Amino acid sequence: MSVTCRLYRDGHLEEASAAPGEISERLREEGSVVWVDVEAPTKADIEAVRQEFGFHDLALEDLFHPHQRPKIEQYESYFFLVAYGATMKDGRLRLHEADVFVGRNYLVTVRKDPAWDMAQVVKRWEAHSELARQGGGYLLYVLLDEIVDGYFQALDGYEDRTDDLEDLVFGSGPAETVQNEIFRLKRDLLGFRRAIAPLRDVLDVMQRRIVDVVTPPLEPYYRDVYDHVLRATDFVDNIRDILSSALDAHLAVVSNRLNEIMKKLTSWAAIILIPTLVAGIYGMNFVHMPELRWRFGYAYALGLMATLGFALYRVFKRRDWL
Repeated sequence: MSVTCRLYRDGHLEEASAAPGEISERLREEGSVVWVDVEAPTKADIEAVRQEFGFHDLALEDLFHPHQRPKIEQYESYFFLVAYGATMKDGRLRLHEADVFVGRNYLVTVRKDPAWDMAQVVKRWEAHSELARQGGGYLLYVLLDEIVDGYFQALDGYEDRTDDLEDLVFGSGPAETVQNEIFRLKRDLLGFRRAIAPLRDVLDVMQRRIVDVVTPPLEPYYRDVYDHVLRATDFVDNIRDILSSALDAHLAVVSNRLNEIMKKLTSWAAIILIPTLVAGIYGMNFVHMPELRWRFGYAYALGLMATLGFALYRVFKRRDWL
């Protein structure tokens, strides 16, 4: 468990480790903006946040329910929203849930395990002090912008793996391995899309300015994040379409290989049938059978088998069946 409380005044960092019990007093000070971050929250942490900010019980209850759908809820003077950061570990997608309360002059983030790294967000807050004067809306913009930028980094990894799969589809890779990998990537991307797409509604609601969080100077920045979310969603859909095409191509290749095998088996079966037919005929025990007592009958039968078998082999070879 870790609780961080930072105080900004007139766009500049005043205290990097303010006392959480003084938050309500600091919020009443002119020009102050407070960020409270709770990592791996306990009930005691959430109760302390409730006492300082007076958040609604239903919103606080959601903090203990994992796997929330990305969403936004409007209250009298603040928004409560859920978003997911994305990272790649050992080639697998990891989603990091972040629950956020944002008001005119504060931002409260609650990060559940595995916690998303906020280091880059804090650096950007401190690097643009002129926009930090816009309050909690600016702090939230940087947070959402970093989250969405992380989507593209993860999607670049998926794009590279999709390119590798396309090479395997037309290569000599094991069919079962290729098919399993395609299905696994499609399943991961489906979960990824569920984490990305609802952010469009979140940003749309915030830009309506129902609650005074997104100030006029911040509107272009929120529109930029909205555009990035649309691009990320389209990126996911494009990769899924490529994987679907790769799966169709893979099944077609497997079907073609099966057809080739069947043609070869059929050709060899036909070739073997001729000697069997000749041997069957000459193996019938009739007295007046042609060449029955001929000295060269055995050699003749073998030669006939070889000649007919070779003739069929040449015919199948010319038709590319063998």
